Amino acid sequence: MTGHIYKSLELTGSSPKGIEDAVSRAIAKAAKSVHNIKWFEVTQVRGQVEKDKVAHWQVTMKLGFTLED
Repeated sequence: MTGHIYKSLELTGSSPKGIEDAVSRAIAKAAKSVHNIKWFEVTQVRGQVEKDKVAHWQVTMKLGFTLED
């Protein structure tokens, strides 16, 4: 039985749609090679402005996952 021990990594997701989509895209991409993802923490939000409007979102986050036995 494993305890509550996590390894974490930092990654950045991006999206023209919004913060939530940027987070979801990053998690979906990471899940292709990282297993047992359990939590995330947004550490930074940035955006690109074009013609006085938000054109693109970037979200940097920590992603926590458990190691396989």
